Amino acid sequence: MENYDKKILDLAMEAGRILLDAGAEIFRVEETIERIAGAYGIQKCSTFVLSTGIFVTAENEEGEIYASVRHIPFTGAKLHRIAAVNQLSRKIVEGTYTLQEAEEELAKIKDMPGKKPLTRIFAAGVGSGAFCYLLGGGAGDMLAAFLSAFLLYAVLVALERREKQTSKIVVNMIGGFCVSLFSVVFYRMGLGNAPGSILVGSVMPLVPGVSLVNAIRDFADGDYIGGGVRFLDALMVALGVAIGVGITYTIYYRMTGGILL
Repeated sequence: MENYDKKILDLAMEAGRILLDAGAEIFRVEETIERIAGAYGIQKCSTFVLSTGIFVTAENEEGEIYASVRHIPFTGAKLHRIAAVNQLSRKIVEGTYTLQEAEEELAKIKDMPGKKPLTRIFAAGVGSGAFCYLLGGGAGDMLAAFLSAFLLYAVLVALERREKQTSKIVVNMIGGFCVSLFSVVFYRMGLGNAPGSILVGSVMPLVPGVSLVNAIRDFADGDYIGGGVRFLDALMVALGVAIGVGITYTIYYRMTGGILL
């Protein structure tokens, strides 16, 4: 296959990799790859996307075959990158970018930084306080939920900075343990009078909402393999959080002999 055609398909594959790594739906990844390839003249392009991998084959006018496989492990959602790649693919289809310009723009998207740690920590606290309010919590409960989630995300950010990556299940167990511990401590300190609302509001940042929604969308599109894998991943996250919360409340019961919830 000619070098130019290979560059086109490498560009399409990289765009798909960034989308899947950022937590995009299966159909979005497939459509983006095929549209980028088609916009630059590669019409015979076939993609097969799983939740953790992309398979692309293509054929040019001379009958030369291109094939590529990429493995993409599960990571957290990066919605800003999904939006950026979507916008780039639309511009490519419209003919706004040459191949070289598209490669440069995609390289910028690949290195696009996420939100600053302090912003994420503060947003987790605000979101948890808001959920606590929706669950009927008062001002004291909201403050306790805010502080619990604030400290929770500080712990998670610290784990992300470790040189050796921590297992996802372990991270969620630690998160569930810490957030329930913080909730109990603040409740015992006199912040709020609804421990259930405090805990549920505080644990919301750990809920795998994006994975669960994408799993349902994949199921609706008939992609049962991809949807099943994402759904299983969401269940494993929920299991890890539940184990962490259960450990905290078991310790509390053993130490005090009282049931908090």
